[in-house]
Amino acid sequence: MKTKFLTLTSFLMMIPIAILFVNSCKKYISPNPLSTFSPAITFGSVTLARTAVMGAYNSLTGDYGYGIRISMYYPYDSDEMMGAGGNTQDNDRRDIARYNLTSNNAQLQPIMAQSYQGIERSNLCIYYIPRMPQYTSGTPMDQGELKRLYGESLTLRAQYYFELIRNWGDVPAQWIPSQFQTNLFLPKTDRDTIYNHILNDLLIAENLVPWRTDVGTVGDPVDQRITKGTVKALRARIALFRGGYSLRAKSGVMERGSDYLTYYKIAFSECSDLLARRDEHTLDPSYKAVWQTYICGHNGNDPSGEIMFQVAMGGATSTSDSKLGTYNGTKFGTVGGGSLAIMPTYFYMFDSTDVRRDVTCVPFETNTDYVTRKGHSINAIVDGKWRKEWLTNPAFPANPTSPSNLGLNWVIQRFSDVLLMYAEADNEINGGPSAADIAAVKEVSTRAHSGNASLVPPIPNDYTGFFKYIVRERMLEFGSEAVRKYDLIRWNLLTAAINETKANLTNMGAATPAAMNPPSYMAPPPAYCMSANLPKTMYYNADFKGDDSYWSPANGAGAGKGLWANSLYQPAPAKAPVDLTIPGNTTTLTTHVSWLGYTGINTSFTSIFAYAFKTNHSELLPYYSQTLINNPALGGNNYGY
Repeated sequence: MKTKFLTLTSFLMMIPIAILFVNSCKKYISPNPLSTFSPAITFGSVTLARTAVMGAYNSLTGDYGYGIRISMYYPYDSDEMMGAGGNTQDNDRRDIARYNLTSNNAQLQPIMAQSYQGIERSNLCIYYIPRMPQYTSGTPMDQGELKRLYGESLTLRAQYYFELIRNWGDVPAQWIPSQFQTNLFLPKTDRDTIYNHILNDLLIAENLVPWRTDVGTVGDPVDQRITKGTVKALRARIALFRGGYSLRAKSGVMERGSDYLTYYKIAFSECSDLLARRDEHTLDPSYKAVWQTYICGHNGNDPSGEIMFQVAMGGATSTSDSKLGTYNGTKFGTVGGGSLAIMPTYFYMFDSTDVRRDVTCVPFETNTDYVTRKGHSINAIVDGKWRKEWLTNPAFPANPTSPSNLGLNWVIQRFSDVLLMYAEADNEINGGPSAADIAAVKEVSTRAHSGNASLVPPIPNDYTGFFKYIVRERMLEFGSEAVRKYDLIRWNLLTAAINETKANLTNMGAATPAAMNPPSYMAPPPAYCMSANLPKTMYYNADFKGDDSYWSPANGAGAGKGLWANSLYQPAPAKAPVDLTIPGNTTTLTTHVSWLGYTGINTSFTSIFAYAFKTNHSELLPYYSQTLINNPALGGNNYGY
């Protein structure tokens, strides 16, 4: 699926939901333009029907899909990461991150338009594929492939609607191609109605698409096409959102329905099915390998099946590729990144033995020799799951000419999410966790501690304590994966998270820093992670040439043989440490960066982070102003916009 197949005759650029057809025709490219076909021809063969469905996938890609906007503009600010730095009111990505939105923001309309483009493409496939003669009377192979394509189309449409709902709330819903729609000026549909529809669609789809192991590994990487595991996991996720809190237009406040447990039961059922098929999907033994080997290594078909679905990027264009690793991530030689910043408070939510910290949080860059490292201050930690230095197949070139697109895929679903959704849903249903729930969470945390279960923090066995543990565990597991903000919204915890993070940032940036306050809305990390005794200075080995890892003693004094020469959890030594990367060396280090108490925390975070956020307002985005003008049936903006 690295080859991009489909382009619509014209993109949906506004609501109403309308894409213009000339004699109901569409244009296909693969990769060069072919003849224009009517639907009778397009859906006259299994091969061309498959091409049409690949076109529905393609609306996930590019700058207005998961290539940058949905994945890296919309999910921030949160207690995990902050969007593009600075408090410049740019009517663009910074105003999105700071919750300083107006209906004239330039980043609202094209993302909504591309999502509806994907819905229209899916609708065409959903309408025509079951009407193909081969669907019911073709060869067994043709029937199986067409049923799979139909199920994929239903799932893609659900994904597009899900993304629209979690960003805009109530949106217009159209379930047939625009050419058959008698009224193109559609009003908003209540999100619960859409949720119920797509949950039913996914129940149909999961009986049409094959399991991952039934597909094999010939051709497209199996995790770049939807399989039964993908559908079940997505249905569980959507069910949790359907049962969660959401900002309602009628009341103007965050609410969840009285029937919310109905949807937690759906999530629990789907996750239970997946846990019963561990031959299909399980955890990769190495958290780091998920990102270094399979995502950055361009290595499809992870044998564990942990990556259940990823968006295939490729083609080095703004419409087909991603900016992953160039917009975000750490600087590598002359090629930048770093537009997203790890919150210093998030860095210290990880305990010292949690390997996810060093994968997710990168406080260094690679020098122009493309080998040695330069340490960053605490206000310049960036995300690290999509890294240029990890690229293989092909590798990142020496002395690159500032590439924008690296062909890095966006991960939509991982199996660790299934384990944590299972535990969360069951805890909610029964008012407390079962032994199986605790085991599911412990499995995720054990992998995060290099397989050493003795290092896993104690897991509470009461309802509230277990829920708070899950709130923290999901934060640590899914950092920079566009999960956290939306989790906080569905739990109605975004306000608390923003307010308490601001308070702790103030403490961290104080000239004489007080200890951070343990978060009230989630389980706290160990006490040493939130101590006033954290170092004010971090010394680093300027000649360090490790691949990515930086190591410092967990809780004790002494020096490590990695990038950092003093502990991240103890006061800096009175005397600068020696460089132990050189055996027998006794020369003290002079290279260092500012850490706790650094005023840069205030200028980079405290005074900027989510500064315009307002409860019962900022949880959803406004409609673009021109969209409202073009379709009066929408009735204007809600939520105080």
